[in-house]
Amino acid sequence: MTPRNLSLGLFGLGVLALLAAAPFYAGPYPLGLLIGILSYGVLATAWAMFSGPTRYVSLATVAFFGVGAYTVAVLGDVLPYPLILVVAAIIGALLAILVGLATLRLAGVYFVVFTFGLTELVRQLVTYYEVNVTKTLGRYVFLPLGPEHIFWQLLALGVATLVLAWWVRRSRIGLALRVIGDDPVAASHLGIDITRTKLVLFGASAVIMTLAGAIQAPRWTYIEPSIVFNPTVSFLTVIMALLGGPNRLFGPLLGAIPLFLLFEWLSANFPNHYSIILGLLFIAIVFLLPNGVLAFGESLLNRLRGLTREVAR
Repeated sequence: MTPRNLSLGLFGLGVLALLAAAPFYAGPYPLGLLIGILSYGVLATAWAMFSGPTRYVSLATVAFFGVGAYTVAVLGDVLPYPLILVVAAIIGALLAILVGLATLRLAGVYFVVFTFGLTELVRQLVTYYEVNVTKTLGRYVFLPLGPEHIFWQLLALGVATLVLAWWVRRSRIGLALRVIGDDPVAASHLGIDITRTKLVLFGASAVIMTLAGAIQAPRWTYIEPSIVFNPTVSFLTVIMALLGGPNRLFGPLLGAIPLFLLFEWLSANFPNHYSIILGLLFIAIVFLLPNGVLAFGESLLNRLRGLTREVAR
């Protein structure tokens, strides 16, 4: 291990230890902000793990997120909490397989529209079941879990997501995904099983999103479809990943921090206009920073180094 890698590793462990101790020194409001940042950081990283290399823009994030939350709401009084998380992960994986088999042969705008429609379909199905079968619209979640427990679970999930994303980037399946994203025809000629490769990573990404929703369910106490299937979650996840850079390991996480804080400020000060501002911000990111802030910073740094070398000559 090089000194540089050792320094980065020690720095990462220090940051992780500082974050893990946050519930002991942070007040309720800062801790709530950290939970929100971690949640979107996990969602954006999971989204980029699949959509970054394949260039498939998925708007189904909140469908899996909401399914995870509702699984906890339904089974909270029936099963132990750890087992509920396992069941939520299994449900998320099965839903991802069904959706993936139906949609991953699509591409471009067709995939975007289908995944957005999927979110609305799941929300309507849950609403129909609640109203017509259980004769209610929402559910209460009473679990002995405080904000600190939710924070620690999200922190662990975030670390696991980053490790998985790091492994995928360096594995054969990650290389296969990049080839598929660049040229699906060439990938097929190279013998890559395109459908299976995309399905595996789409399923892994969906499981993480489902767990993120399940972990946060006790935070709301009361859950209904309009809360956990809010399409804003999907759009924010995409914007955050694109801002930081979907092809950078820490890009989505770094994009989540400023955008979540901006979202909180806008929703508090401009409740009737923040969605318009976020839409304009999304357009600006796509046109001005198509590869994300990190890629732009690296490009700018390389240019400065080139100019410095020319001046030195």
